[in-house]
Amino acid sequence: MEIPRLGAHMSIAKGLPLAFERGQRAGCDTIQIFTRNSNQWRAKPLSDKQVTAFKQAQAASGIAPVIAHSIYLINLASPQPELYHKSIAAFREEMQRAEQLGIPYLVFHPGSHMGAGEDNGLRRVAQALNELLMRCQDFRLQLLIETTAGQGTQLGYNFEQLAQLLSYIEQPRRMGICLDTCHIYAAGYDIGAYEGYQATAEAFERLLGWPMLKAIHLNDSKPSLDSRVDRHQHIGAGALGLEPFSWLLNDPRLQDIPMILETPKGVDAGGVDMDIVNLRTLRGLVSP
Repeated sequence: MEIPRLGAHMSIAKGLPLAFERGQRAGCDTIQIFTRNSNQWRAKPLSDKQVTAFKQAQAASGIAPVIAHSIYLINLASPQPELYHKSIAAFREEMQRAEQLGIPYLVFHPGSHMGAGEDNGLRRVAQALNELLMRCQDFRLQLLIETTAGQGTQLGYNFEQLAQLLSYIEQPRRMGICLDTCHIYAAGYDIGAYEGYQATAEAFERLLGWPMLKAIHLNDSKPSLDSRVDRHQHIGAGALGLEPFSWLLNDPRLQDIPMILETPKGVDAGGVDMDIVNLRTLRGLVSP
């Protein structure tokens, strides 16, 4: 069995192309990036020069696929008209930037219903996505709904809810799922036990289907099972431990799915970058 393509979220500080240099240093086969400052609503449009430099840097690095993650300010489920329309406009920019850069996937959080109710929130997300997909009809980009921990009024914390959201989408083939190991564990899926891992896989296949899974975020969890708290930890250093990551990496159903670290940045006691440490740990779990 081949090792799945592994990588990490990389900074774009001082220029988008530098994400590939950082990814190479960490030993990434694939990377995830923000295509803009994640703390600001608006971004300067990408120039032709920036787009060309990005594509050249990717080609030289051999890193693929690149996955974009939308900024966290966006809430497509918001019941507040001003925030809702502001979120749609910002998400349209996210889609445009990813498409310009030739990025195949844009990961996003479905949002928070803010007390308006889950079904109401899901329908607002679907309404926004249907509008965006229609406006961007010629885009090749796929939009990946990320599983969440269900903190507060977050949507997308179980597979039933994701299936419900997708049932409202008019062009479901342009959608996909990004599964986050920390998030689903915090949401109550016991992937820390083998029986729970298998039950989770069966539920995903039954409710969503494996073709919908396009990316996986590999994160251990600081909080315990069903905590509904989203706090990432280094691989093997949290409540999940190493075994679940071994099951994931050696699952033939997931062999072609890019797997991305979103673990805390920093260095270990010996000064080694933690992305390097975590990637080495993961590759060491793959059976020969």
